[in-house]
Amino acid sequence: MKKVKLTSLLSLLLVMALTFTACGGDEKKEEAKDDEKKTEASDESKDDEAEKTDEESKKEASEEESEEATVELKPIKIILDWVPNTNHTGLYVAKEKGLFEEVGFDVEIMQPPEGSTTQLIGSGGGELGISFQDTLAQNFSSKTPLPVTAVATILQHNTSGILSLKDKEIDSPKKMNGKKYSTWDSPIELAIIEKMMADDGGDFTELELVPYSENLLAFLQEGADCAWIFYAWDGILFETEGMETNFIAVKDFLPDADYYTPVIIANNEWLEKNPEDAKKIMAAISEGYEFAAENPKEAAEYLLKNAPELSEELALASQEWISKEYISDGKQFGYIEPVRWNAFYAWLFKAGLIENEIPEDFGFSNDYLPER
Repeated sequence: MKKVKLTSLLSLLLVMALTFTACGGDEKKEEAKDDEKKTEASDESKDDEAEKTDEESKKEASEEESEEATVELKPIKIILDWVPNTNHTGLYVAKEKGLFEEVGFDVEIMQPPEGSTTQLIGSGGGELGISFQDTLAQNFSSKTPLPVTAVATILQHNTSGILSLKDKEIDSPKKMNGKKYSTWDSPIELAIIEKMMADDGGDFTELELVPYSENLLAFLQEGADCAWIFYAWDGILFETEGMETNFIAVKDFLPDADYYTPVIIANNEWLEKNPEDAKKIMAAISEGYEFAAENPKEAAEYLLKNAPELSEELALASQEWISKEYISDGKQFGYIEPVRWNAFYAWLFKAGLIENEIPEDFGFSNDYLPER
């Protein structure tokens, strides 16, 4: 009887053990399934978050691009001294290549309305303009000078001089004796001519002065024997017409007259309030002229695009010639050598051509040029 009971008890315990084992196995399977579901849910959540982050990044990038696209460009006026020509090519290169926009400016390059460019810039009619060291002299020697500063030179040397047809045989200043000279009637112009002739053994009183004519091609054949010209334009014009000429470079006979012409001037108040803007825009202008110095043909095409009224033949030939003069032997485009700037103004004062002595280093600055 006891044996039967013990056997029954053992059987019962075995059944219970198997039951617990089965139950435990089922529970583990369920837990595994639950864990698997949780992992899948977690992965889905991570994917959703990744997608959301990616979408947010794209949205933020799009918003940033939109903000950049809508950045307002600062308006700037650059007033020329005359009609567009190869003195101005670097400005048009900077405009067409988007160099002004890159530094935040909407630049308008305009021909001068009534009044001189110096007066317009000095009175706030524009931020930048084109002028000349010789014409600035009267202003800088005044007791109340217009508030302008030369911030760059376009050419490193004075490329102007006296042009005549070859058959006139005027190949030196003294040979202007007894000839007709087409004049602007400027005191500085005539004083330079007189000094050049005197130093070469000529006599200025024997020079017949006649009013200047814009149509030099015809005038030098009929109305005058010689005229002061800027070689890069009028000198090249005669070349393209196949006419043989003599050219007397002013700087070769009067070193003190190797002044800067033309120059870029700026309004002083604008410079004082916006020095960083001035540096940015001068960097863009410098890059434009540096490109023109290396790529005359392409640069001329930019000029012609903005001034289609120009002769293509003249513009291309002029650009080929003048591109070598933008930097020449200077430290960099635009650099004004203080010694030469001061020497010209000292000569003018000594010759009695300006009212008051112009202080050394007055009226120009290299501070706005980019570092090279």
